[in-house]
Amino acid sequence: MIKLKNKVTVVTGGNSGIGFGIAEAFKNAGAVGTITGRNEKTLDVAVNALGKDFIAIKGDVTNSDDLENVFKKTAEKFGKIDALVVNAGGVVDGVPMGTINEVTEESYDSYMDLNLKSAYFTVQKVLPYLNDGASVILIGSSAAHRAAPGMAIYAAAKAAIISLAKGLSLDLLPRKIRVNTLSPGSIDTPVFGKLVPQEQLEQVKQIWIDITPVGRQGLPSDIGNAAVFLASDDSAFIVGTEILSDGGMTNISLMK
Repeated sequence: MIKLKNKVTVVTGGNSGIGFGIAEAFKNAGAVGTITGRNEKTLDVAVNALGKDFIAIKGDVTNSDDLENVFKKTAEKFGKIDALVVNAGGVVDGVPMGTINEVTEESYDSYMDLNLKSAYFTVQKVLPYLNDGASVILIGSSAAHRAAPGMAIYAAAKAAIISLAKGLSLDLLPRKIRVNTLSPGSIDTPVFGKLVPQEQLEQVKQIWIDITPVGRQGLPSDIGNAAVFLASDDSAFIVGTEILSDGGMTNISLMK
């Protein structure tokens, strides 16, 4: 069943990892639309893989003019937007995470700008280009529900995303626009290479596998399939809530 046939979609940060997994799932479900990212090389590779029904627009989600350009060009090419995935976020290049003793005010602002502020203004900027009854999917994280060393700021930003989906849903009820959060757990993407030294990579991945009840890391396609559900009419009665796609890591304990 082609759940998103001819639906116009935008996936921010759709050039790699989870974002590309979502865009690919959207394509397979019949959607058309736009992926965005800051890296022109990975954008070109991703859009070539997606095929003729998708375009790539380079842009930074922390820049209001870039956001306006993305949505304007998408609407000019495809028409009004039916589903927006606010995926861009995560690790700030060149700004390490750390404990409260290590984080500077500048690095705090960098993480909040990318992972919370940009999400809010991405939704604000899309509104003139969004169809009534559209679906907005904010990408959260299971990190919002459990503490991990050095990740307090990132986790706090993602916890705020979950709350933001509720408030924005209320704001947008008159237009029947649904806003929900999709929170991945540990997903096997290149981001691990940014967080840990290469020689420790497999060991760190195994740690995550060991605390995930289903016994594996997630794949970008796992998040993509959940995003298709939230973007489709199958989830028409779901609004202002969170779906955890984390292999049971948050809600099931493996302690014996």
